[in-house]
Amino acid sequence: MIIFSILAAVAVFSAVMVITRKSPISSAIYLIVLMCSLAGLFALQGAFFIAALQVIVYAGAIMVLFIFVIMLINLRDNDFGIDKRKIQKYLGFIFAAVILLQAVFITGWAMKEFSNETESAMSSEFYQSPVDSLDQEDYLSAESVAENLFMRFAYPFEVTSILLLAAIIGAFVIARKSDPIDDEGEET
Repeated sequence: MIIFSILAAVAVFSAVMVITRKSPISSAIYLIVLMCSLAGLFALQGAFFIAALQVIVYAGAIMVLFIFVIMLINLRDNDFGIDKRKIQKYLGFIFAAVILLQAVFITGWAMKEFSNETESAMSSEFYQSPVDSLDQEDYLSAESVAENLFMRFAYPFEVTSILLLAAIIGAFVIARKSDPIDDEGEET
């Protein structure tokens, strides 16, 4: 319980630091810390395969790629200029609200399913822990992880893909060069 509390506190702190830092490099470093603490939480649940994937794929490969991209585009504060696209800010808030509603829906769905499983387990003659009632194969093989991911958790997986698509579009918008025509309409 103590290890879980420490890892959960590190994960929440790192998540807050990711979204509050102005420097993209420091945000990426805090995201790596977040990914590693999530891997620790997976390992505590006995999902060692997913924990290893979390560290190898996300904290390793993807975050190194993000840091290289951030370093290559060499962002500076004065590169952004005045924000002329106010509509994108409002569309961003709408998109964030949709993502929040989906997160609430998914959390409610998962909690309902979890409460149904615990009620049936509690009503049985011999109580077993929810972790004990699961097969070890649910966590150990890549086939079972893929089956759970694409069958049982297909909707959250698709929402995550939409979120990654939005991140890719955001990276293109940030990396795009400024227009060749400046504010007065003259070519540079």
